[in-house]
Amino acid sequence: MTPSRASAHRRPELWPPSFDGAIFDFDGTLAYSGDIWNQVDHDFMARRRLTYTPDVTVELATLGFADGARFIIDRFGLDETVDDICSEWNDMASGLYAEKVELRAGAERYLRALHKLGIPCALATTNSADVLDSLMPRVDIDGLFDARVHGAEVKRSKHHPDIYLEAARRICVAPQRCIVFEDIAPGIASAQSVGMYAVAVRSNDPTQDEAELIDLADAWLEDWRDLF
Repeated sequence: MTPSRASAHRRPELWPPSFDGAIFDFDGTLAYSGDIWNQVDHDFMARRRLTYTPDVTVELATLGFADGARFIIDRFGLDETVDDICSEWNDMASGLYAEKVELRAGAERYLRALHKLGIPCALATTNSADVLDSLMPRVDIDGLFDARVHGAEVKRSKHHPDIYLEAARRICVAPQRCIVFEDIAPGIASAQSVGMYAVAVRSNDPTQDEAELIDLADAWLEDWRDLF
């Protein structure tokens, strides 16, 4: 783990842990799934003969499915409903997740090690419950987390701290005693805004701005295997 310039004031240890609760993003952070969503976005746009640009994927990463659908409808002037777009995304992603998505090396080991020490873990993801459920039984999502919070369950996107606060509430840990693992800058900034210690995790998504994250986050994690 590499400390960033933002972390000089405090640096809780990740192993052995010196925090009371851990909150994890999923896509990019715990699983290499950036290619999946890039494919979904490309295919979705191609079906409508729209020109794909990477900023679409970057923006959608901060939004839940419904808000993401509204963004797409407004951005491209689509005559479609939010429900229809969400259903299409669910169907496209669920099939790809069921076949291709795996947890990153070392991620499950870290989660289970935290559980053994009695530290509750929560999932905070803009992904839908249906898509993540398609991973089971290959990946025991429910067995890895004490709580799951999906984007559809909170009012605002990851540009705001709502999803992290709800995750902390569900595992009964004060925000200031939580650590957050994320791979996008808006999530890092939102978690920090409510006193959470935020670790940026390197993903395989080509749209990730590593320099920005290293400068913004309290710490930078290249690989989950670096923690042991």
